[in-house]
Amino acid sequence: MIFIIKLYVIKIIFILIGGVTVTGGEPLLQVKFLIELFTKLKKHNIHTCIDTSGMVALTDDIKKVLSLTDLVLLDIKHINDDKCKDLVGHSNKQELEFAKYLSQNSIPVWIRQVIIPGITDDKQDLIKLKEFISSLKNVEKVELLPYHNMGSYKWKKLCADYPLENVRPATDEDIIKAKEILDLI
Repeated sequence: MIFIIKLYVIKIIFILIGGVTVTGGEPLLQVKFLIELFTKLKKHNIHTCIDTSGMVALTDDIKKVLSLTDLVLLDIKHINDDKCKDLVGHSNKQELEFAKYLSQNSIPVWIRQVIIPGITDDKQDLIKLKEFISSLKNVEKVELLPYHNMGSYKWKKLCADYPLENVRPATDEDIIKAKEILDLI
């Protein structure tokens, strides 16, 4: 009963702002909960959105929650697989397959990439990203997010080395250059 009351309150609130976006961490690690939540939200015609890295296996449960999803905000960490492994410790194969699945199933997506000077802003990599995005039929928007180092203090509090310690934040010029290469201007 409490969940239903909260759901009606959520409906009233989110009708005003357009829907519910789940984010994380990685929200798709809680797929059973998302299926239940999105099923209830869809019964009330509430727009559903998932903010994800897409680095998950395309299980039946993942496919089910995606069938209940109106929009996916998909972070492509790096289009180059070797550089992706260096950057985040994982291959990009699952996230690219995830993007292809979204396209094959006409699930709207916004592609997002953080522009990290010297890491994700290489011209050839951005051309490869542009080609990949062009191969998808469901991309509604491409967002370039400027890298910042505001979270580095967390690493210091943990007495850990910040892996991007010597990387400068992205400037407006870095973003403009990347947008030009991706034909976003």
